[in-house]
Amino acid sequence: MIRQQQGKQATVIDTSPPRIRVIDLETGGNGPNDVCEIGWQDVVQREDGKWALSDERGAVLVNPGRPISPDTMAVHHIRDADVAGAPFWKEIAASILRPQGRIDALAAHRAAFEKRYCKARYTGGTPWICTWKSALRVWPELPRFSNQILRYQRMPEGLVHEIGLPAHRAMPDAYVTAHHLRDLLNETSLDQLLIWSNEPGLLPRVPSGPNRGKGWDRLSDDALREFARDRDGDIRFSAQSELDRRGANGSQTVVEPVQKSLL
Repeated sequence: MIRQQQGKQATVIDTSPPRIRVIDLETGGNGPNDVCEIGWQDVVQREDGKWALSDERGAVLVNPGRPISPDTMAVHHIRDADVAGAPFWKEIAASILRPQGRIDALAAHRAAFEKRYCKARYTGGTPWICTWKSALRVWPELPRFSNQILRYQRMPEGLVHEIGLPAHRAMPDAYVTAHHLRDLLNETSLDQLLIWSNEPGLLPRVPSGPNRGKGWDRLSDDALREFARDRDGDIRFSAQSELDRRGANGSQTVVEPVQKSLL
């Protein structure tokens, strides 16, 4: 930190490298504040401009204040006895989401889930990156986009298999997500990821129904207009984006698909 005197006011300039904290939560399945574990892994920008994982990672168990449901225990295997003496979410959240030093963004895979629990009063209004929405944009040719599927489709360089296990625990999942984030940042800019993350997901293909697996460019204008009225916001956005690309008249020649796989 550099402190400069400007008249009667002192201005602090943070010279530390840009840092993004990747977050993953495990929850109890029974309420709006029922976090039972938070994990994190930091990604920093090096002097050469490339992004890399730092050594800063960890996890903390959290007392959800109510029993954990059997359904969620079957996913993450965190039991009531494991969190009985742990701090409550409101006691621990801010210290992890707003750590000392520079934080340019928080990130998570399908960040809408984490944002339900990581309210602005804990984050200080730090912006979020959704690695799922970003992966749809940067790697649209991939067949599926879950955190663990991306892990094995892409086999990110430097990912230590054992640190990324067990799956569905907070720190290992954050560690895996951080590798996706690093590679996304090294292919496009932080600002671009933030823009995409504030929009609905741009699905590369129709996710369900008779047109399942087809690229939006293979659909007729009428079919796209129908999808543009879908209940799902990502589907509406994806169909409308193709209509917008075609322009006011809409019509274009339907092409054969390059990728027939599903999301």
